Amino acid sequence: MISVIVAGGGTAGHIEPALAVADALRRLDDSIRVTVLGTERGLETKLVPERGYPLELIPPVPLPRKPTADLLRLPGRVRASVARTRAVIDAVEADVIVGFGGYVALPAYLAAGSGLRRRRKVPVVVHEANAKAGIANKVGARRAARVLAAVPDSGLAGAQVVGIPVRAAITTLDRAALRAEARAHFGLPAEGPVLLVFGGSQGAVSLNEAVSGAATQLAAAGISVLHAHGPKNTLEVAAGAQPAAGSGATAPYVAVPYLSRMDLAYAAADAVVCRSGAMTVAEVSAVGLPAFYVPLPHGNGEQELNARPVVRQGGGSIVPDSELTPKYVIDEVIPLLMDSARLIEMGRAAAGAGHRDAADTVARIVLEVARG
Repeated sequence: MISVIVAGGGTAGHIEPALAVADALRRLDDSIRVTVLGTERGLETKLVPERGYPLELIPPVPLPRKPTADLLRLPGRVRASVARTRAVIDAVEADVIVGFGGYVALPAYLAAGSGLRRRRKVPVVVHEANAKAGIANKVGARRAARVLAAVPDSGLAGAQVVGIPVRAAITTLDRAALRAEARAHFGLPAEGPVLLVFGGSQGAVSLNEAVSGAATQLAAAGISVLHAHGPKNTLEVAAGAQPAAGSGATAPYVAVPYLSRMDLAYAAADAVVCRSGAMTVAEVSAVGLPAFYVPLPHGNGEQELNARPVVRQGGGSIVPDSELTPKYVIDEVIPLLMDSARLIEMGRAAAGAGHRDAADTVARIVLEVARG
């Protein structure tokens, strides 16, 4: 029996590709033993058990971006996390480790050098989902058996471009077949255009304000909205933007804190306003939805780079955060949603820009390395 450790905790951007590969491994061979590494502070404590995988917790090793007192404590934290990870490697008798970056992957890469009991190296496969590789994957790539990336020029020399692993529920989604069920689920009309808005698991205030600020005009155009504003945010929608009871109007503005059924949200929608994290771009393009990508206004610019390949193919637009205003929604988003021919053309372009088989490709490579 082959034993695989999957290291990808912290954020959904690391966890979702990791779990997509775990699912693909089991599809290839249901006897494979998959163990997920994580920490008690990440989303993996909720997502991994829900998907039916054992989760082994290790001490987190966040890497300080600036010289602070935390930097002095880093060596001790790394040693503790590596020791715990080595114990997991030996306990599950790992044959291969596949890492997806972040502060869970780094200890896994370092611990792969030798196990406590067997004293043998465990081969590593590194996957970089972002357009710019992070520190953990740069370290892991130096000793990895295989290095994989979502896009070219990620900063990892010799990386094989395979795309981003996306769960089968998304890559196999038949939006047309699910459309009626999806719209009924959210209380949306069966006919007419629907705009989906979300800013990641925590929402995005700038997206919330821009779209809700154009709610009256969206309703007047007959465009319904499904808006996930984030669990810690609130959303005020003008009373005139909601159809009055008995008015016969059919363009509601449905605001929810969080979307637990993204497959149904994608099936209900005709276009999306969203951030452009690597996982978001991969899912939105995989289901063939035209998108207005609004990169985070801070950071190293990787969110804009994530969206560029889809935009070059004609599957979306990049909108700077400062330019996403109610006026932009009125001038650009509404006209697109009223143009069914353009929606179809952009949807096809978006679907053609991704790698729908990335999870299976990565899973096969992981098995090749384990068996080799």
